[in-house]
Amino acid sequence: MVLAAGPGTRLAPLTSVRPKALCPVGGEPLIDHALARVAAVVGAGPGRVAVNAHAHRDQLEAHLDGRVHLSVEEPVALGTAGAVAHLRPWLDGRPVLVLNGDAWAPGPLGPLVEGWDGERVRVLVASDPTAPLGPATRVLGSLLPPAAVAALPDGVSGLTRVCWGPAAAAGRLEQVGGGRPFVDCGRPADYLAANLAASGGRSVVGAGAEVAGTLERSVVWPGAVVRPGEHLVDAVRVGDWLTVLVR
Repeated sequence: MVLAAGPGTRLAPLTSVRPKALCPVGGEPLIDHALARVAAVVGAGPGRVAVNAHAHRDQLEAHLDGRVHLSVEEPVALGTAGAVAHLRPWLDGRPVLVLNGDAWAPGPLGPLVEGWDGERVRVLVASDPTAPLGPATRVLGSLLPPAAVAALPDGVSGLTRVCWGPAAAAGRLEQVGGGRPFVDCGRPADYLAANLAASGGRSVVGAGAEVAGTLERSVVWPGAVVRPGEHLVDAVRVGDWLTVLVR
């Protein structure tokens, strides 16, 4: 399951145009990066992969049409744990790999699934896997066995509070990974940093963009326009009307 229902409030005004999961990094929407990583370990298609949707759900539906099982959350987004609980009929007793669809984390998910015993909750982290799970832990993905999925409460809740934390306290949480690239993309500065990391420090120009001006450490969305004489520095250009400056 790829999580993509959040409103992305901190990434505004970019998320007033499209959901955070559809914001491009390296020219491709974040959700497509996530789906490619998932496909490498569990396969693809609506029988294998689900994506939850709430904010800008119409755009996600159009972008993902036929590629995944879309789990619509209304009237509110259900959080990371509530999203999985809501998906129980589709899971039908299967374990689930849960991945954040709006972070840039290009490393493969193989270390998350390799050697899993199918019984303990497992998380893949970008930080020291021997350190206790806490607010600063950067979780890249998680495996939940059927028993953990069955125990999740209905309604709005988060995996840290109702699953990972209790599993750690009971000695049933396994952490793997460490030292892996990860950018949360929560704020415009983070989003720009993810794009520059993906490109090796070069400005990123999306498909169909028209750039007649000059760029330094900037992102131009697909189809956007940079006019003659414009010089964008540490900026994100959307269309021909929105420029987000990162200072």
